[in-house]
Amino acid sequence: MTGSEVNVSFPDASIDYRRHPECYRIGHGERGVFHVQPYKDELLPLWAIRNEADARQAIEDLSARYRAYREQDDFVGMDMARKYLQMGYTRARRYARYPGGRKKDADGSLRQPGNADPEKARIAERYQVALDAVRSDDAYLRAKRDYQRRRKADRRR
Repeated sequence: MTGSEVNVSFPDASIDYRRHPECYRIGHGERGVFHVQPYKDELLPLWAIRNEADARQAIEDLSARYRAYREQDDFVGMDMARKYLQMGYTRARRYARYPGGRKKDADGSLRQPGNADPEKARIAERYQVALDAVRSDDAYLRAKRDYQRRRKADRRR
């Protein structure tokens, strides 16, 4: 199966993206975090923003998993670990800015952002540091470029 032979929408939870990395799409933001298997099953249990202690452990575990994927030359795993770090940042920021993490009131009107939860703001900062480390990692940047070149070459065939 090659990327050009597969015409499925991304993400498709029925695909094993480790066996078929050509089906993976980098996409924007956190797309695929709950569907890209087997990475979802490996990374989601590690992810947390409940409190600073849990978040600190989650960041350590996700970063360790990222390094393991990097050692295995598994770009999809590296990118998915990046997405879980990004999700930690974005979710913690939302809770830091909006009471209960809700951007809208019960009547549907938008709430004004504020400083709702200082602990979540600190958690977001921790996730941001780990996310920035991945985004600037030479091995990640090189693997991403290589992956994009292969995808482009596969589409031309």
